[in-house]
Amino acid sequence: MKNKGTSTRSLIFAGIVYWAIISIVYSVVLTTMLKNFRLTGIQVLVDLVVNNVLVTGSCLLVLHNMRYYLPRHEKYWYLLTVSLALSGISYWAAKGILYLLFSSDLHYTESFAASGGIRFGITFLLIGCVSMLSLLWYTQEAQQATLKRKADAEKLEKEAELFKLRRQLQPHFLFNSLNSISSLIGTQPEKARHMIQQLSDFLRGSLKKDEQQWSSLEEEFQYLRLYLDIEKVRFGHRLQTEIRYPDEVLACKIPSMLLQPVMENAIKFGLYDTTGEVRISLEALSEEGYLKIIVTNPFDPETSQPLKGTGFGLSSIKRRLYLLFARNDLLQTSREDTHFITTLLIPQL
Repeated sequence: MKNKGTSTRSLIFAGIVYWAIISIVYSVVLTTMLKNFRLTGIQVLVDLVVNNVLVTGSCLLVLHNMRYYLPRHEKYWYLLTVSLALSGISYWAAKGILYLLFSSDLHYTESFAASGGIRFGITFLLIGCVSMLSLLWYTQEAQQATLKRKADAEKLEKEAELFKLRRQLQPHFLFNSLNSISSLIGTQPEKARHMIQQLSDFLRGSLKKDEQQWSSLEEEFQYLRLYLDIEKVRFGHRLQTEIRYPDEVLACKIPSMLLQPVMENAIKFGLYDTTGEVRISLEALSEEGYLKIIVTNPFDPETSQPLKGTGFGLSSIKRRLYLLFARNDLLQTSREDTHFITTLLIPQL
């Protein structure tokens, strides 16, 4: 939407154009009519000036009125009433002024009376035209202002929901980490201290990322490695991870804190129901204008049911991607034998 200064300048310019059109049209019609009544040059000139000033004043009054009061209901009846009223006032004011100036000229007063209907009709058409244009102008401005407010409200709502989704991912991971630290304090205090330090770094990084909507893939990988280091302290040798990517994708943009819940979901379904070693892989590549992230984790079809629902982590990611791109096809899940595959497509705008 245009800013207030631009809108005011446009209105002034439109007003000048309206005034020029009104003056030209009114002058041509009135001059032709007055000449037909064989009035003198002075009479024609004075008549034009008086009528132009009154009609222009009426049009400016309409513009000013519409600026501060825009009818919402019965618009056309309102325009008709205002146009008729201003036309009548303009006509009688012109008649009073011109009769006062040329009261001694019987021919002029008779010609004015004879042309009264035409004068009123022309005045009504011009004022009515300006009233309609003013209504359209200010109605459009009001609609644009409404759309902007609606867009701003939707943006704030979307940002609030995105922030809520990001924050909801933290408590679940935090509680698990604190439980693991608690269990390590008695048996492996060094590991517990190390895990506390890693958790502190992770949470500090998450607070910084709360202020960012987007990160580079390289920044996201750094954050992800902190998370994986904590999980490796929890699960020890059982958790093995592999991250593969070409160097050129590191500069690609990705929504902040998007990979951590994907990996958390993979660990949940890949590790919680097994006792042996598990390898979870993440591959990033660039493909036809998208950053493609593929996360693969093993799962036991008899004990895990990842395909019955994506869980809070993946469903929140799908919601975030929809809010950012208005698309529901950017997160896909599939199963190949004993592997569960989560695929993310991030458009590179």
